[in-house]
Amino acid sequence: MRLVNVNYLEEGAVLARPVMNSMCQVLLQSGVKLNASYISRLRNYGCEVVFIEDERLDDVEIQPAISTQTRELAHMTLKQITGYIKRGQGDVLPVEQVRTAVEEMIADLLQSRDIVGNLTEIQVYDEYTFQHSINTTVIALILALALGYPESKLLELGMGVLMHDVGKLKVPDEILNKTTPLTEAEFDEIKKHTTYGYEILRQNRDFSLLSSHIAFQHQEKWDGSGYPRGLKGTEIHEYGRIAAVADVYEALTSRRVYRSAWQPYQAFEYMVANSGTHFEPKIVDSFSKNIAVYPTGSGVRLSNGLRGNVIRQNSSFPSRPVVRALYEEESPLLAPIDLNLVEHPSLMIVKVENQ
Repeated sequence: MRLVNVNYLEEGAVLARPVMNSMCQVLLQSGVKLNASYISRLRNYGCEVVFIEDERLDDVEIQPAISTQTRELAHMTLKQITGYIKRGQGDVLPVEQVRTAVEEMIADLLQSRDIVGNLTEIQVYDEYTFQHSINTTVIALILALALGYPESKLLELGMGVLMHDVGKLKVPDEILNKTTPLTEAEFDEIKKHTTYGYEILRQNRDFSLLSSHIAFQHQEKWDGSGYPRGLKGTEIHEYGRIAAVADVYEALTSRRVYRSAWQPYQAFEYMVANSGTHFEPKIVDSFSKNIAVYPTGSGVRLSNGLRGNVIRQNSSFPSRPVVRALYEEESPLLAPIDLNLVEHPSLMIVKVENQ
């Protein structure tokens, strides 16, 4: 299978993975042969890329980071919590359900054979805040696993990250969803979500103090330029420093109401460029070794003119995957060529082309 931008889909292409909405309900099932109507629907849904079948890449396996069932449980949990808070019941949140959702995430990740390459999910994120929180939690847990966290700390971190944006429920929707630049007053209101979130979580005694501080600290920056308190360096708890990296990367690679999603490699470069300023270098180092720059299935063009798709990750070198070349410039090759970029240091990926 390979990733294809919906703008380049051709009639007759067959979906290799289902397209789901934020409730994990299938909108188009795998195996569906795309026609003009389906392609139009995908664009209208806001879906940007899909996996399609390609016999030249039949051996490429792309397993999701967490199962559909786990994602659905996390989504339902966040949806219930939204209801509690909007009804003024923020002091009686279903903390045990949050714990269960995060335990399932951890279990899925511990069983994964290819954490580095499996972050690409084909879903229509019509409820951005929920999906952002879930994806940010997955990324944070991957970083923490790489840092050697025991399961008890993974659980404490994950519960806090899953709830890190809960304070946004206290911010007016017209500000959160504004497509034009925010005024200073509107941005000040946005910034209050960290304090709102901390206050909500601290009302629940079953929520640990350190988990609650993730909501408070995830917008702090390593150099002290963040908010709400302008904490610097290790004044920010490590959970908050991990959450900051995961939160920004996930936000950059997601489509927002005011901009398109960044390509993973673009977001990767941003994170590395801001190591030591916005983000702790140790956390960015873990990020750079454990998050795929070019997700498996991505279409890429190499510096020698060959084009193809990423078929496998190199766990120690996420920026140097294995690429299966299928074309030389625009001409199909007589036979595919697998190139492990770790073994070809002169070859560079010069462009991402999900066509």
